Amino acid sequence: MSSPAPARRVLSGMRPTGRLHLGNYHGALRNWVELQYQYECFFFVADWHMLTTGYEDTAQLQEHIQDVLIDWLAAGLNPGVATLFIQSQVPEHAELHLLLSMITPLGWLERVPSYRDQQEQLKEKDLTTYGFLGYPLLQSADILMYRAAFVPVGEDQVAHVELTREVARRFNHLYGREPDFESKAERAVKSLSGRNTTSYRQLRRKFQETGDTEALARAQALVQSNSRITVADRERLLGYLHGTGVTILPEPAVLLTTTPKVPGLDGRKMSKSYGNTIGLREDPEAVTQKLRGMTTDPARVRRTDPGDPEKCPVWDLHKIYSDEGVRKWVVEGCKSAGIGCLECKQPLIDKIVEEISGMRKRAQEFEDHPELVRDIVAEGANKAREAARETLDDVRRAMHLRAD
Repeated sequence: MSSPAPARRVLSGMRPTGRLHLGNYHGALRNWVELQYQYECFFFVADWHMLTTGYEDTAQLQEHIQDVLIDWLAAGLNPGVATLFIQSQVPEHAELHLLLSMITPLGWLERVPSYRDQQEQLKEKDLTTYGFLGYPLLQSADILMYRAAFVPVGEDQVAHVELTREVARRFNHLYGREPDFESKAERAVKSLSGRNTTSYRQLRRKFQETGDTEALARAQALVQSNSRITVADRERLLGYLHGTGVTILPEPAVLLTTTPKVPGLDGRKMSKSYGNTIGLREDPEAVTQKLRGMTTDPARVRRTDPGDPEKCPVWDLHKIYSDEGVRKWVVEGCKSAGIGCLECKQPLIDKIVEEISGMRKRAQEFEDHPELVRDIVAEGANKAREAARETLDDVRRAMHLRAD
């Protein structure tokens, strides 16, 4: 078996719903831009996931995929350091999803919170499909395919990562056993030699007795950094930490990200379904006019009426874009009616127009030369498939779907 992925690999994806807006940027994309320089990152356009709720109309899917990719590049994702690809161009995702579906209890899928929530929210759609029920498992396959150590998510997505951990644990329990595993693992511990052997035993005991995740991470690092042991022994040692067998599919951890509240133009959450968005590549003049007309504190009927920033959606944008000095000016001016709403909005208009203008400029090259985007995702798909094949080889071997 091949060795598990580097301990600092991150994976995340985004459905192609068309051009992205500021809510998408601050909700996920901005964080990705920062993560790509801290971890080995794989980011994919989740076109198969788009079909789980949008299977009836796929006419604009390719256009939406292209729009998302251009927005990613315009926002700062760097294909020189991060792997960018399209999910359906790596068919190994489908095979791993199929294989994992053979061992995943139905009840695990039905209890995922978003399963009932989306059925309630999307009543106009027929979601009584296998694909919709199974989409959390497809997400698990996406993650486990790359043996990702971390998945950046908001609190509402933690349940999906927990399902992935359960699926990995069940797979390893069913297929990670080998004859005389414990005796082979003990021999592998001794092969670490001297101080490393002692440290491994102490850290393993601490994790298994108290659940100390820091001890687990230190033990994993100790194993991963040891170049003297064989690949097979490395996998035995990693599995032995959990008291299971060989770790074929490592359990990912949540990389919890703080998502700022990004209000739409009408005060509700910024969303295409509400028609209240500001696009990442929108015309600066249109952005200016939209922000000038944005909903404010309803108590400020007249210019002379004092307001409350906490009741004004514009204030949530100030929390994202304005420094402490500007925010102080806003609070004092609003509460005393010393400034009007248009005056309050102007610093935001300047900042947002500047940000979007930069993205428009970076996007122009890709809009004019779409072959550049095709080349980037083709290269990304090749790299992703290389990693995916390694995982699937191990999975097939563990399930005895290969002769060797």
